[in-house]
Amino acid sequence: MKAVILAGGRGTRISEESHLRPKPMIEIGGRPILWHIMSMYGRYGVNDFVVALGYRGEMIKQYFADYALHSSDITVDTRRGDILYHRNYAEPWRVTLVDTGQDTMTGGRLKRLAHYLRSDDCFCMTYGDGVADVDIAEPRREIHRKAARRQRLYQWRLLRAQPGRDRSHRRRRNPVGA
Repeated sequence: MKAVILAGGRGTRISEESHLRPKPMIEIGGRPILWHIMSMYGRYGVNDFVVALGYRGEMIKQYFADYALHSSDITVDTRRGDILYHRNYAEPWRVTLVDTGQDTMTGGRLKRLAHYLRSDDCFCMTYGDGVADVDIAEPRREIHRKAARRQRLYQWRLLRAQPGRDRSHRRRRNPVGA
């Protein structure tokens, strides 16, 4: 399952901060709001993210481009320009960052992300400025329970449709003889 995070708004209500950086990059406890949101999803096993960028999206791209570098012990070979990562403390996230436009509204952002979301996948969606301690495990279990029930029903229908499996398709022998 993927999590879609809408991180393209201008953040006009907190303009004293958002004129410097996008709202999802405002720090709480030394980490951006976006990191806290992703960490919450990660606790429930959701580690694949698609982030819709807009206003100052390049700052979010730069944050994730440098994330492994800042979360690791490294050796830099300045002559060759190589970086050797020794120990990586970064979370096991896969983050897709998509430019969806400066003035695009919510529906337009989701539509522009469709290429990165398979049509048969379920996904979670949230805004890039809403930090909450929400138990997403229960809704996920319900989704999987319903999907499993649909799969069992589908398998039962296939089984019933196969000749030889259903009594109506079996030939009866004439016990008396012809």
